[in-house]
Amino acid sequence: MRKTLSDLLVQAAANDPCFLLLTGDHGYALFDCLRAEKPDRFVNCGVAEQNMVGVAAGLAKAEMRPVVYGLAAFIPIRVLEQIKIDLCLAQLPVVMLGDGAGFVYSSLGSSHQCFEDIAALRALPHITIMSPSDRHELVQCFEAVRASQGPSYIRLCKADLGDVHADGEAVRTGDWIFPVIAKRQRTICLATGSMVRIAQRAIERRALPVDLHSIARLKPLDPAAILDICRNRDRIVVAEEHSIFGGLGSIVSEAIAGKITADLRFLGIRDKFSGECGTYQHLLHFHGLDEDSVLEALAENV
Repeated sequence: MRKTLSDLLVQAAANDPCFLLLTGDHGYALFDCLRAEKPDRFVNCGVAEQNMVGVAAGLAKAEMRPVVYGLAAFIPIRVLEQIKIDLCLAQLPVVMLGDGAGFVYSSLGSSHQCFEDIAALRALPHITIMSPSDRHELVQCFEAVRASQGPSYIRLCKADLGDVHADGEAVRTGDWIFPVIAKRQRTICLATGSMVRIAQRAIERRALPVDLHSIARLKPLDPAAILDICRNRDRIVVAEEHSIFGGLGSIVSEAIAGKITADLRFLGIRDKFSGECGTYQHLLHFHGLDEDSVLEALAENV
């Protein structure tokens, strides 16, 4: 996914004279090609993320189309007020890339782990929130937000667990709910980001009778589309590398409340910090989000 992102940034710089990439002293390897081919389109704003968002807002008002990059713990969490006032209130077309969402920066501790970004941004008006599961979805998400006239955020988990979709055609659809396994089973798993691939592996490992859909755009998301794929199900399992509060689980709950009576289960981060350091896989297991834990949850009552 990171190679695809690098390519997308280089293409944007080559095709759009208003494109500019701002980084908060992060992502150098990711931007090697951009700096080599279009060095004038790359600006390191330093360890000053709040100022960087203000700079992006000023550039957008001058009819530039900036893309702002940082670790998700900093973009958007450290700069939430600047996003609210500088970008959302003015409805400026600034794209934010939050890399390493979830537990990828596991060994760096809670300061670099980010599992609250969706919840924090959902409450802000006028913002689009994307959460691609693989490189194919990333291409669709990036093209969409680049064409948007308002602020947007792409959540990047950085784990690069491999492709979910066999080819890009599988994700060319209008409702941003991409079928991965769709056989109208009685149990459906709705997942986003890295958890789509983890759930896919779990389902395929034991050939579970479970449907799987990837939710790539979290805001705005049409409640009718959620209702449509959740009707006539016995169980709905929501999986996300994010807090169970305010993320995809909340979005699904809001969409089906009072309309669908299926059993609803959340696979996400409970009301706790990691409490431990270690590898990415270690923290997924600690929070019950590794493949074995997801397999156990999905296999219940199927």
